[in-house]
Amino acid sequence: IEAMVYSSLTNLRFLNSTIFFTALFLIVLILYSLSTKNHVLLTMRKKNSPFIYKNQYEAASWKDGGVVCGIDEVGRGCLAGPLVTAAVILPVNKTSPLLKDSKLTTLYQRQEAFRWIQRHCWYSVGIVHNRIVDQHNIYQATLIAMKKALITLLATCPLRPSAILVDAMPLDIQDTQYKDIPIHAFCQGERKSNSIAAASIVAKITRDIIMDRLDLVIPGYQFDTHKGYATKAHKQALTELNYSVLHRISFLKNTLTPESDDEHQQTIC
Repeated sequence: IEAMVYSSLTNLRFLNSTIFFTALFLIVLILYSLSTKNHVLLTMRKKNSPFIYKNQYEAASWKDGGVVCGIDEVGRGCLAGPLVTAAVILPVNKTSPLLKDSKLTTLYQRQEAFRWIQRHCWYSVGIVHNRIVDQHNIYQATLIAMKKALITLLATCPLRPSAILVDAMPLDIQDTQYKDIPIHAFCQGERKSNSIAAASIVAKITRDIIMDRLDLVIPGYQFDTHKGYATKAHKQALTELNYSVLHRISFLKNTLTPESDDEHQQTIC
């Protein structure tokens, strides 16, 4: 009897061990399968993501004597002031080394680039004030401003672009007469397209001028220095003076913390 009991216990341990290792093997197999599948999906996404070389769309359009329109924004991450967008059409086969991402340029470089754009390009701006940002949200407000800049430019420019290039934002113009123009939205647009870089410069120059003038109307916040971004000086002024009619109320509750100190332009990707 003791032998039978011992034999039964041994078989039971063996069975439990077999079940345990079988279950462990299945779990490992499932995890490996999932990781492999995810890797394949990620690889497919990377392969399907188009590689865009510098001024690819400009070169293709210029080859046929056409033009493209570049669109960008400035002021997404600000606590106060308007959101400004710009749309720019470069002349055929004409660009300048001055055209760079506005975030990578000095004030003097931006001013030089802006003067070049004024002399050679068609451009327009779209502006939405802080209440529009609060009413909708920063994403929708950006689309509204971009659409304003684009429609104004296309309505006044005698040239019809063969493509519209946007920095990251999937702009929708299906409800306009320009719905047949293809739109290409891609990340780091200012570095891949001189048309978008030109738009970023126009938007930056325009917004900085607006904030400088608003500082004269509503003093004390140093808008002419930080342009509405969440610097320590700006947050200190808010602590002492409370918010003004220029501030985005929806932004203040999320950004007025000791840890936040965003002095730079917010990017989408």
